[in-house]
Amino acid sequence: MVRAGVGWGPGIVGVAKVGADLASPAGFALQTGKPVISNHLENEERFRTPDLLVQYGIHRAMNVILQGDGRPFGVLEVDSRSEDEFVAHDLAFLQGAANILGMAIERERQDRSLKAALARQQVLLREIIHRVKNSLAIVASMLKLQATDVSDPVLTRHLDDAAQRVLAVAKAHERIHQGDGTDRVDLGIYIEQVCRDLNEAVRHCTIAVEAERGIEIATDNAIPIALIANELITNAAKYAYPDQADGMIRVRVGRVGGNIQVSISDEGEGLPADFDPGAAPGLGMRIVRALSRQLNATVDIRRLARGTEMLLSLPESKGH
Repeated sequence: MVRAGVGWGPGIVGVAKVGADLASPAGFALQTGKPVISNHLENEERFRTPDLLVQYGIHRAMNVILQGDGRPFGVLEVDSRSEDEFVAHDLAFLQGAANILGMAIERERQDRSLKAALARQQVLLREIIHRVKNSLAIVASMLKLQATDVSDPVLTRHLDDAAQRVLAVAKAHERIHQGDGTDRVDLGIYIEQVCRDLNEAVRHCTIAVEAERGIEIATDNAIPIALIANELITNAAKYAYPDQADGMIRVRVGRVGGNIQVSISDEGEGLPADFDPGAAPGLGMRIVRALSRQLNATVDIRRLARGTEMLLSLPESKGH
């Protein structure tokens, strides 16, 4: 089939066909891999002249192979109505053009294959994330059911907390993979999404987020940062505003002096004077310490005139 061409009238490109057998000039080149010059098609004894060339008054033609990876894509043909002759230099030039065109076609095919493989991978990734999220949601539901089935209020609270942490992990992974599937994420946008999810868990508080855009960070680092933020926000809601509605929790994300900083502050009761985040025995702070070590980050306390600020800081190079 004529797949592309210049100089043909309507109804040729994409429609017309010539023989692919040895009795056709194009077919001979395709079957043997040898270039073909025919300078007198009207008197040609080696091949039959395709009807298409007769119809257009073609006197001479050249055919060379369009080589693919393994098997040819087809042939590249130049036809002429003039009585002049094609010579060996013309054939060499045409073969050079065909080689470049063949490489371009092969590259385009490989690109299509890679895009198709990437699309399949993204579908599989979304399916895996969906199944993991559902599995974690089932675990959280089981913990909540168990919490309602025990008579010990302390154990009930621990089971409820465990369920919330499982859901936090599920949502952190779900959010990270809702984008384009790359291995990087805009931390400011990601933390905004995580805080939006947390609003459902800390309904007696308002979470206000101020996040700098353009802080690109590896997804492997973004998830533990989100889990640390989840713990610190949950702690602020629980301890800064234990019996108070409409408490304010402020979250800020930005760059400061070569570091990426995530600040969680409240306007609540404040921490005890002897509170040490490096030695606090609670599970939430132990999780924060473990994740911050993983990130090579620090968590500092700043006692405000009203309330407390917890500041997570990690080198920007670590984020990348």
